[in-house]
Amino acid sequence: MTPLGYRRLILTRHAKSAWDDPTLEDFDRPLNARGRRAAVLLGDFMASRGYEPEEVLCSPAQRTRETWERVASAGLEVRPAIRFEDRLFHARPADMLEVLKTATQQTVMMIGHNPGIAEFAESLPARPPMDPDFRRFPTAATLVVDFQIESWSEVKPGTGSLMDFVRIDGRD
Repeated sequence: MTPLGYRRLILTRHAKSAWDDPTLEDFDRPLNARGRRAAVLLGDFMASRGYEPEEVLCSPAQRTRETWERVASAGLEVRPAIRFEDRLFHARPADMLEVLKTATQQTVMMIGHNPGIAEFAESLPARPPMDPDFRRFPTAATLVVDFQIESWSEVKPGTGSLMDFVRIDGRD
């Protein structure tokens, strides 16, 4: 739980998706086995740290939906409001910021795609993590950043406080 006067963003790139069916449109690609494991592990990590979103803003693509479903199945206690946003499918950072500004809850999780999510993540904290993989924001990577604001409409790039950054691989 974040203190009053703060907003917390949990920014997640979808877990690893499958490429084995060339007939599927990009939008319809599901997670592969590694991605399914990684999403559950990410949910376990979030639960262990108390990162419980009250609202989820999610791209409507199959792999982002499935990432959320598996994260949520891993023991999160809060049942958030979920909003599937067409604007988050391969969104640019400016579009992601505009969607975030419409959030209504204190702790928000946003699930999206690269390359936009990597650029968006890099723009948020005042000081980015030292992790060498942060800039490429691999699949199932998650940034947790707090903002000292009363409303998401006030959020500005470069003003967030880095709370956490994790990369979940999902390999056996």
